[in-house]
Amino acid sequence: MTETRAERRRAELVERLIEVFLDRGFAGLSVAELAAVLRCSKSTLYAVAASREQIIVTVVRAFFRRATERVEAVVDASAGPRERVGAYLRAISAELAPASPAFFADLDAFPPAREIYKRNTLIAARRVQALVREAAPGADAEFVGAVAGQVMESIHRGEIKAQTGLDDSAAYAALAALIVARMAA
Repeated sequence: MTETRAERRRAELVERLIEVFLDRGFAGLSVAELAAVLRCSKSTLYAVAASREQIIVTVVRAFFRRATERVEAVVDASAGPRERVGAYLRAISAELAPASPAFFADLDAFPPAREIYKRNTLIAARRVQALVREAAPGADAEFVGAVAGQVMESIHRGEIKAQTGLDDSAAYAALAALIVARMAA
């Protein structure tokens, strides 16, 4: 099916909004300010979604969808099962690296965005579990997946940063190293 010009324009706006959100967050930005940053009209932004809140939800969902696609592409390109586990978590780290502290604070403060992040974290924990099961059939994949999920939730809530100073991206990289080391032991 061929994408229409309007669909291409909407997708382009969403990509540009993702970059703005990652850089600045979204809580403090009005539709008028977003339109000024993107050099478009407010009505053009309302083609993305019908309200400011819906624009935010659309953009946050698009960010996590894009990140998931990129992460899975990295995992698919990885050689062995053990490498895939580390590659998966390092890819999450790489996808989160451009996100500013403002973006994460806004994700946490806006309940619909917080739910999207939480849902993606749960999916990621289940994916780690499956990858560990594949890489180390004798390992306790359920335990490793549960621990990964708990750490991911702590990362999301800002607890890891508060305790260690690691931002979300660095914390995911450290989690990858920990799980890969556990499987090598």
